Amino acid sequence: MRYLTTELTGEEVLTGRTGALGLIALNRPRIINSLSLVMIRQIETALDGFEADPTIAAVLVTGEGERGFCAGGDIRMLYESGRTGDPEAATFLREEYRLNGRIGRYPKPYVVIVEGITMGGGVGLSGHASHRIATNTTKLAMPETGIGFFPDVGATWLLSQAPGELGTYMGLTGEPIGPGDAIAAGFADCFVPAAALVALAERLAALPATADAGTVSDLIADFAKTAPEGHFAEYRALIDRCFAFDTVEQILAALDAEESDFAAKAKATMLTKSPTSLKVTLALLRAGRTSPDLETCLAREFAATAQTLKTPDFYEGIRAAIIDKDRNPEWSPATLDDVGPDIVEAFLKPHPQPLFG
Repeated sequence: MRYLTTELTGEEVLTGRTGALGLIALNRPRIINSLSLVMIRQIETALDGFEADPTIAAVLVTGEGERGFCAGGDIRMLYESGRTGDPEAATFLREEYRLNGRIGRYPKPYVVIVEGITMGGGVGLSGHASHRIATNTTKLAMPETGIGFFPDVGATWLLSQAPGELGTYMGLTGEPIGPGDAIAAGFADCFVPAAALVALAERLAALPATADAGTVSDLIADFAKTAPEGHFAEYRALIDRCFAFDTVEQILAALDAEESDFAAKAKATMLTKSPTSLKVTLALLRAGRTSPDLETCLAREFAATAQTLKTPDFYEGIRAAIIDKDRNPEWSPATLDDVGPDIVEAFLKPHPQPLFG
């Protein structure tokens, strides 16, 4: 969505500035701004320029179009590249994760408006930002277990740091959440009504070059309102109770023991996911809890992608969701019982080429 009338330049990523505000707009609205390798590199270049420019105080990142901020990475490219052994998939993932890490340590205020569909790679661009604004249309999710993958782009850090077991619920079910729940789970900082976003952007554009993170926070706070209540307020105790276990089987059994439509839906949803992905995701989330920082989780995720690109569920999940769109994946192994520890451990081996350093 365009909030300022400033003229921007570029193709898949639009960039420019207004006053002391650097602007980055994802520009593939037809596919909800899904990220390509070109886009990752263009965002990096823009961040380089804004960081080096002493007249830029902050950066505002948005997505073009009415449907959402960013639906994730270019899944079709990953499917085609991974199947043929082309290195583009691994290159994309490496550069995307390095960008996610950079966002987390970016030295200037990095403001994202999390509007509409924000999933997968879109969470990677927004979740690690210094200032994350949810709005009326926010629909955020990490749905990777449904395509034979796992929550990545640093999500194993964000999810594992979420209060209680909210992150475990989000990572295993992939269910979308609205603005109130995004704030409750730590994926957004505040709620600004859609009607106020243009005025907010204009105020950001008027920032002095000396503005710091505190100044930006105070400015955004002037527009923030109480977010609409989501499901987590009502079901937090149930989620914490059922998702506290360290095996997927125990979580499913706990959900089954609840007399709740919410629990029944969560269980039914999980049973449609890749059994391998469920177990790998839970292992990564539990490892995330004892990790010191975002970059440790990103490096672990990158190592896990090397095994993912060798795994049939990844290609079957994308086939069913994106290629043939029959929504009927045939997972292999087909059951949780058949996913032994050796299968999960293969995803946890260090990568021979470190992500950082």
